[in-house]
Parts: sequence; C-alpha cells; structure tokens
Amino acid sequence: MADRFIIDLPTLPEEGKVFRDELPAEIFDLPRHDPHPVGPLSYELHAQRFGSELLLTGTLSAPFEFTCVRTLHPFVRTIRIDHASIAVEIEQEGPLDATEALREEILIEFPDYPRCDEADLPMHCEIDPRYLAVDKPAVDTVDTRPRAGGDDRWSALDALDNLDSER
Repeated sequence: MADRFIIDLPTLPEEGKVFRDELPAEIFDLPRHDPHPVGPLSYELHAQRFGSELLLTGTLSAPFEFTCVRTLHPFVRTIRIDHASIAVEIEQEGPLDATEALREEILIEFPDYPRCDEADLPMHCEIDPRYLAVDKPAVDTVDTRPRAGGDDRWSALDALDNLDSER
C-alpha cells in the first residue's frame, strides 16, 4: 500500500497505464464528528496524458462509518464510484501527486442524509419513538390573528406614522 498516488509523467506511456493499489485511510483527514473511514481507498485507474491534463478513469472505493439520520445508529457504507473520470491539471513535468483528486472524488459522493437501510449490510431504518413528540396535542391551539384582506406586514410602521400625526 502506497502513502500517496504519484504518477511519474516522464515514464508514463503515451497510450496510458493502469494503476491498481490502495491508499491509507489517513488521507481523508476528516473532522472528528464527520463520517470516518474504516478502510483504505482502493483504486483501479487508467491514467493517460492529454496535453496539460492527466485523465484518470476507472473505479474508486472506500468504506466509511456514517451515523443514520433516522436512528442515530452507526453503520458502514462503502462509497464506490464505478465510472470515475478525473482530470488533473499538469503544472510541471516530473512526478504528479493525484492523491487529493482521488480523495475529493470520494468525499463528494457522501450521502446528504445517510440512512442505515443504505448500508453495506442494510438495517431496519425507523425513527426511534423516543425522539418523537408524543405529547404534542392533536389539535393546533395556536391563536392566529385574522388578516383584514391586506398585507399587515406594514402595520407596525403605520402605527409609527399615526404617532407622528398626533403631535
């Protein structure tokens, strides 16, 4: 397992080359309360140079532990990208470190609202009744002022105008 995904551009064949390996989970370096990786980032990518860009195509995958938004239970889900297509700009000749590009590609695939029924081993995903407002009255008792057919957002300013005319 390599620490970084580095491609030596001068030795890269014109038709490209396939790279298969894993990168350590530490490359993600996420804050404490974010999902955290539970395994390495695996990749199988074909790298080919096109002018001042390096195109990487292939598959990426990395397992993460998420917290379910419904049940608040942790679960593992592997983020897998089967048809990844990543363009990396070549700024200088020599070795090119594409680790950050792979990392970002995985991170943008994180689910917005992770649910444990979408885990690698799906679980029953139902809101725990302890978190429901069971003591809420069945009837809404909020007294709302009736509107007199118009827009009453300006009524506070109208009251100020009336004060000026009384002086």
